[in-house]
Amino acid sequence: MRSTRAHRNNRRSHHALDAVRLAKCGTCQALHQSHMICMNCGSYNGRKVIDLAAKVAKKAAKAKAAAKK
Repeated sequence: MRSTRAHRNNRRSHHALDAVRLAKCGTCQALHQSHMICMNCGSYNGRKVIDLAAKVAKKAAKAKAAAKK
């Protein structure tokens, strides 16, 4: 059965994208996406989840080794 343009468009009215929700980090007060790890300090829900300083150092060492090769 054929749908009219109005019926089709009413159905598609819920397809709009929402803006990203930002929240303040409890540790460093930086803005990050809601329910995501803070990429500034590596904490989530008041706990340290990842050590970003070690991750950056490891990446730099890997790049240095690749450049040396």
